Parts: sequence; C-alpha cells; structure tokens
Amino acid sequence: MTKKLVVLVSGQGSNLEAIRAACDTGQIPDTRIAAVISNRPTAPALGRAIEAGIPAVTLDHRAHARRADFDMALQKQIDHYAADFVVLAGFMRQLTPAFVQHYAGRILNIHPSLLPAFPGLHTHARALAQGVFWHGASVHFVTEGLDGGPIIIQAAVAVLPGDDEKSLAARVLAAEHRIYPQALAWLVSGRVRYTAEGTHWREKPQTNVREAIAPSLEPPREP
Repeated sequence: MTKKLVVLVSGQGSNLEAIRAACDTGQIPDTRIAAVISNRPTAPALGRAIEAGIPAVTLDHRAHARRADFDMALQKQIDHYAADFVVLAGFMRQLTPAFVQHYAGRILNIHPSLLPAFPGLHTHARALAQGVFWHGASVHFVTEGLDGGPIIIQAAVAVLPGDDEKSLAARVLAAEHRIYPQALAWLVSGRVRYTAEGTHWREKPQTNVREAIAPSLEPPREP
C-alpha cells in the first residue's frame, strides 16, 4: 500500500522538492506526498506544491490565540489527509507535547547542525563563532525536547577558511537534500523505527553519510 506523507513547511521548500523528486523516482519506495501545509501564507514552498499538483494548505499561526489551538487545527488538517508520516521541512514552529505524542514515531525533522551540537536557531552563525571544523545536518525523530529526538542520519560538512553564514549554509543545504530522502526511504520501508530507547534498526547501514563525507575528524586542510 502506498504510504502518504504530509510535509510541513515555512519557507522556500527546497527539501520539499528533494523529497518529492525522491518519491517520483522511487528512491522513497511506494510513497507520495498527500499534502503540503504551511503556517506562512507567502511561503514559496506552497507554489512548489501547486506546480507539482500537490494539495497546498495555508494555516496561518497568527490566526490562533494559543500555540495549542494552532497545533489542534494543524493536527486536524494532517489527519484529514490520513498521513502515515509527518515531515517537517523547514517548519519554523515549536510543536506542543500533545501534538508530538499524537504522531509519536511518525514525525521527522531535519536540523542544520550535527546534533546534539547547536539545537535551535542560527546554527551556522553559532558554528562559525565557535570555530568548529565540522558542521552539517541531522535527520531525527521528533520528540518533546527541542531538536532532541533520536537521530537517523547525519551528514558532515567541512567548515572552510573564509566561510561565512551564506556559503556554509549552502553546503549544508545540499547535504540536507541527500540525507532527508534517504532517512524517509529507510522509515517507510520499515528499516528504521522509533522506540522508547531510540532508533531501532532492522538492518543498520554499514556506513552513514557522515562517515562517507567526513572519514576523519582531523580539521580540513587549506588547499
């Protein structure tokens, strides 16, 4: 049976596009995007969804007095599309515990850092300010703690001499486009699932994307 994703977005939707393409090519097997929902009416991601023939729903958080009210309305929309999995793709809202519990084990997020480093916002600026040699992205199950759920896959990106937020963010985003479809492929096929103890693998990958990109933790050398 075809699995259905509901993708939550707030911005450009480049990860949405990567996921859609992976569904179309079968990289994410037997899966389609049932709907795209945004809390921002002007989010360009909504236009991407419409162009692809995917139902695009606007649910403006500013129309709701309380965070819980918005999350209840969001849950109603997601359940209308009978989502098997909920995919946060640049969704800039912190979700209430009741919402997260409703989709426990079925909701994923991608975060632009090598968690547990730099949870929250402004990750690229914080990474540069800390002087780290490696930055990156993480796909994780969503739990009640901010960016604290069990990690499925990470991709490491070297911080290069002369990097600024824009250049570093661009390389991290390219890594996100690789690992999010991979994580979803593992999830929908049952290769990985969420348990109270963390991620449980039916067959754990021999190597992950982080190891493939960054086989050494030595700092990158200047050319």
